This record gives sequence, C-alpha cells and structure tokens, in this order.
Amino acid sequence: QVQLVESGGGSVQAGGSMTLSCAATGYTGSSICMAWFRQAPGKEREGVASLYFTEWLAFGASYADSVKGRFTISRDNAKNTVLLQMNNLKPEDNAMYYCAAGTMQYCGTWSSLSGYRYWGQGTQVTVSS
Repeated sequence: QVQLVESGGGSVQAGGSMTLSCAATGYTGSSICMAWFRQAPGKEREGVASLYFTEWLAFGASYADSVKGRFTISRDNAKNTVLLQMNNLKPEDNAMYYCAAGTMQYCGTWSSLSGYRYWGQGTQVTVSS
C-alpha cells in the first residue's frame, strides 16, 4: 500500500516562498509519476505540476500555466520524495495542496485526476496580500 505524506504548508505573505515536500512509501515499482494538485474553496481540484521518477532519474516536469516560472517540482535526495518550491506566491495560490502518485507512463495526461491512484492528506497554503 502506497502512502504519501506531505509537509511544509503554512502561511506566507504575497511575494514570499515556500517549499512543500511529499514522501512516498510502500511503492515497489521501478517508475512512478508524482504530482501536486491544489484545491481552493469552491473550486475544482487542479493540477499544479508533475514529475516522472525512475529508479535513478527524475525527468519530464510539467506545470500549469498559472505557476510556470514561479514553481519548481523536483526530486529530493531521498529516493521517492518530491518537492514543490513555490516562489513569488500570490493570493490566488491559496489552496489545499495535495500530493498524488500514479503509474501512468511518463505521467501521460498529467493533470487528469483519474490518472492518480494514490493521494496524500493535503497541506494548506495560505498567502496573504
């Protein structure tokens, strides 16, 4: 059973930075697609970024247009940990952020929720203006 544990949420002023971390445990496959989604109150959950992991590599980062140039998804030195570095945060980035994992090859249609079998519990990001 795969478990995803997120950390790093909190409050920050507009223009500030924050890093989210998601540790995946229990996965025994050789590759996995890791992604971040977010959901603001009253809105649908949307894809933020994705990254494809193999045993030794991480590649193929994809981003939502709204975060390109501000957010960076990467792999931590820990084998199955994905980071989301968020810079120049804006009030519209306010949301619950979720880590997700799926087995679709090279992350496929990465922003489709249906591609992800495993989800974290979410971590709140609050950006004040």
